[in-house]
Amino acid sequence: MGRRGDWSQVLSLIERAQALIEAGAVYRVCYIEERLEDTIRIDGVYLKSKVLRRHLDQAERVFPFVLTIGGALEEEARACTDILEKYYLDSIGDTALASVRSYFEESLRSRYGLTTLSSMSPGSLEDWSIENQGSLFSILGDVEGAIGVRLKKSLVMTPFKSISGIYFPTEIPFYSCQLCTRERCPSRMAEYNEQLARDYGIIQ
Repeated sequence: MGRRGDWSQVLSLIERAQALIEAGAVYRVCYIEERLEDTIRIDGVYLKSKVLRRHLDQAERVFPFVLTIGGALEEEARACTDILEKYYLDSIGDTALASVRSYFEESLRSRYGLTTLSSMSPGSLEDWSIENQGSLFSILGDVEGAIGVRLKKSLVMTPFKSISGIYFPTEIPFYSCQLCTRERCPSRMAEYNEQLARDYGIIQ
């Protein structure tokens, strides 16, 4: 990568990355059809999560989604032989995906007159396991045809710089991080809240 603080090279990498990013989003507006003790049904598909179910006591609409920045930047980083350069390209990809998510969230708020939105992603909590990923994709239809994101047999998305989940209106912002005990997570957006975890029945 060169000397530490060589910003001309960093800026060159950013420009290179920008040309490779192909942001895409697919989502649906869905209405809750049934509420069970720890499960909801939307569009005929059951999603099991005590935490998600609790948040949707008053909600009528939810917004399943998948976002991506495409696979070209990943391929560029994978082919890179310079370890530091590979790291920077990967970090730029993470930042780009976060920006896509922020833009998408703001678009939902504006388009549907929503004040506060929260979201949950399959696999972000043990309470809402990665197995729900297949159900989410079935609600959204041909995600691969729409934005090029494919769900592998392992339920991992490819390209990897992709996010899936459900947005829902809330009075107070909620982050799955509040119920996650994992330390030193670079994606953490809120501190772990043990009392909240007890309230949701995650721990006794």
